[in-house]
Amino acid sequence: MANGRCVAITGAGSGLGRALARRFAEDGDTVILLGRTGARLEAVAAELGTTAQAIVCDVGSSASVRAAFVEIAERHGRLDVLINNAAIYQPTFVKDATDAQIEAALTTNFAGPIYCARAAIPLMRPGGQIINISSETVALPHAMFSLYQSSKAGLERFTEALRAELEPEGVRVNMVRAGQMTDEDSKSPSDDLEVLRRFAEENAKRGLDLRARPVSSFQSVADFIRLLTHLPADLNAPQIVLEARRP
Repeated sequence: MANGRCVAITGAGSGLGRALARRFAEDGDTVILLGRTGARLEAVAAELGTTAQAIVCDVGSSASVRAAFVEIAERHGRLDVLINNAAIYQPTFVKDATDAQIEAALTTNFAGPIYCARAAIPLMRPGGQIINISSETVALPHAMFSLYQSSKAGLERFTEALRAELEPEGVRVNMVRAGQMTDEDSKSPSDDLEVLRRFAEENAKRGLDLRARPVSSFQSVADFIRLLTHLPADLNAPQIVLEARRP
């Protein structure tokens, strides 16, 4: 293990997860990349070098999470930081939602962080930290995002409960509600052009012009989260709300 901390990041193959992995690797931390797509994880691990480890893990599966954290325990013996970042967001009206879409939102966005936290806690010592990534959509009147919004709202409530539970153990728990983000290869929330058209149209009806709203970079958010893991011992920041702004 490197001299730094041991940091596990879910959804680490792209987007914010990849930006986080890059940022923590710069500090010399051991970075554990968790995600469903092995090829993406391996590409990030190859970029970061010997301090990165890729582990294929579907956070929506309790068995997959359990196996991944057994591997972390066997190889590293401890975990200093867990960042629950993996999420699925697919625009749909509830009346049109498939079973698969409902299950994906609930298992990946809500149950997944619970599974990962449960597996991580035994590996953490006082000073450990769990950071759950939420979304600004919880507080905005988005159309066609009820599955995503409600799963993230559940995650926020879980974060509050977990913080109270782990405070006596000396483990910090934080919630970061992030705004719109992008990077060099961001993907749209759907491959269906008709769904995207309807998504923009319905949100415009609610006063949300998605194309006009400011967008921050994944790297900027990753830089902030890195700072959050270096708080003085006598401080905590239980809930952080980040908003994109035009520089």
